[in-house]
Amino acid sequence: MRATNGPIISASESKRATEGRRSSALRATVFWLCASRCAIAYADGPLNYFLHADGPAATPTMRLGWALTALVAAVALIVTALLVGAILRRRPLAAERDAQHLQAEGGGMHWVWIGTGISSVALFAALAYVLVTLEAVAEPGRAPRLTITVTAYDWWWKVDYPSGATTANEIHIPVGEPVRVELQSADVVHAFWVPRLAGKTQTIPGVINEQWIEADHPGVYRGQCSQFCGAQHAHMAFEVIAEPRAQFDAWLENQGQPRAALSADATLQAGAQLFQERCAGCHSVRGTDAVGKQAPDLTHLGSRRLIAAGALLNTAANQLDWIQHAQRIKPDSLMPSIALTSADATALCAYLQTLR
Repeated sequence: MRATNGPIISASESKRATEGRRSSALRATVFWLCASRCAIAYADGPLNYFLHADGPAATPTMRLGWALTALVAAVALIVTALLVGAILRRRPLAAERDAQHLQAEGGGMHWVWIGTGISSVALFAALAYVLVTLEAVAEPGRAPRLTITVTAYDWWWKVDYPSGATTANEIHIPVGEPVRVELQSADVVHAFWVPRLAGKTQTIPGVINEQWIEADHPGVYRGQCSQFCGAQHAHMAFEVIAEPRAQFDAWLENQGQPRAALSADATLQAGAQLFQERCAGCHSVRGTDAVGKQAPDLTHLGSRRLIAAGALLNTAANQLDWIQHAQRIKPDSLMPSIALTSADATALCAYLQTLR
């Protein structure tokens, strides 16, 4: 019998080792894929997170975030350095350890007090900075000229302007001006958050919370529900579009108008009739008999960049896909998947394209 030179590894142990290596390789692959995706996203434009502010309501939060990040990084570096130093130190022999223990017994408490003191100062400094930040973002520097009401639903946002204009999942504001936002919920707790413009605020059924937002520059800022609210929480986005005052006023005036007169085109007329029969129970189009209140107002649907609360770009093909396969795109939403013939689909889509 031939003697072995090492421990005998069973088949099960070998299998576990192989699976462990595969799992490590998979985790590494996922990490690099995520890192690559983040790099690509950053190359496309500024990341949409609170450490990149573009408004006076978000700037104090950004500074606080960077300060806390620096504090945490410093603590992590110090702890890591001490840990590595302790590991690399030569371990004394047993006799030396006993002698050192007798000499140092009770002599290490000063390090405990030093660590406790530094930690306490850092924590109280962080608390003070948080309180200063809360005070800084509580109210805008000047009174807002505009107040809008945002109501959260599963899973979309209704936006009402004082002029009577109503839109969905899209908020227009004049650039360089503070805007007060009154927040409420029609069903469960949600959270309204535009990371680059302001902090997050919860929307609670039966309660009206307030927030203010202001954009320093024209642009499109993504917002998101940041409170888990059900199966389609991730597909509950919206956009804040900041534009010059004259452009905003023109948009607001147009949004307050009813649907434009429909031409006598047979396809458009068929689409309007189909909308009235299949969609008007939930959706409204001002200037028509469609007065549904359970779903977004579609009077000016064609002027919006996104549909389905940010799930799809607003194109004719995506509109049709959303109508026919809503439950595939956004399962459990109140929007049903509607079966349409090819002719009906063409007519309905043509009609929706006129709603601008």
